[in-house]
Amino acid sequence: MSLPDLEIDALRAFVTVAEAGGFTAAAERLGRTQSAISVKIKKLEDTLGRRVFERTSRSLALTHDGELLMGYARRLLDLNDETVRRFAEPAAEGELRLGVAEYFLSDHLPHVLRRFARLHPRLHIDVRVGLCGDLVSALDSGELDLVISRRDAGDNRGRGIWTEPMRWVAAPGLEIPDDGPLPFCALPAPCVFRNRGLAALGEAGRSWRVVYTSGSVMGVQAAVRAGLGVAVLSESSIPEGVRRLGVEDGLPELGNVEMAIFGETPRNRRLAEPLVGFILDSLSTMHPARPPLALAG
Repeated sequence: MSLPDLEIDALRAFVTVAEAGGFTAAAERLGRTQSAISVKIKKLEDTLGRRVFERTSRSLALTHDGELLMGYARRLLDLNDETVRRFAEPAAEGELRLGVAEYFLSDHLPHVLRRFARLHPRLHIDVRVGLCGDLVSALDSGELDLVISRRDAGDNRGRGIWTEPMRWVAAPGLEIPDDGPLPFCALPAPCVFRNRGLAALGEAGRSWRVVYTSGSVMGVQAAVRAGLGVAVLSESSIPEGVRRLGVEDGLPELGNVEMAIFGETPRNRRLAEPLVGFILDSLSTMHPARPPLALAG
């Protein structure tokens, strides 16, 4: 018995509807009409013989079969996109010593690099993850070829590639005090996230106390998950299992952080461009509502 083929477009529509929370938002992300998205979902359900969404006039939720399909759909889309990139992009070849700020894609970077290595097996990447100041110093001393790190306002060095919000985060069970000092977990000073968080609390007249300081983002993430206090992290470094806080929790806005690539030259840009493009594509998939900056510099 021959089995029907699933359409990649229908799977992409399905995943986007689930992630966006509705057909209208999914249509905007994919550049399609809402009716076209509905047709794709209907065809997918007809092919599988199962309903993938429970729809009412006010809500949309995955069915049990939809939840089962989600894992398969994401794997199939990843494989499709990987295949297309492998043939569409020119092969990169050489060696690149790359420094990446620890808080940028902290939980996702190894997976992104593994996928990139499958596409460009002849490009060897030596990755160093660390704090911004240390990485820029290593770039200036010739120990690194490129660095992806924070760029401060007014700094003309480097090429901006991504901007994302800073977020207050905490464990689900942590009670935020209304009157007492806010327990704060952070990297040691100087740190843009520590400085931005404490400055915002000071401007809002909110008292605080540092309860945990770690030399690594992973240490701060662990402290937050353990319920020791709140922290300020970039959107791409927020781990699973924590909650985002905001003005509704009595905490001030924090603004954005801009990431830039430093150290580009005509020689190494040929090697860097495929990697930077791949990282930005991965970020757009994870955070589609906040597009990357233009790659042209």
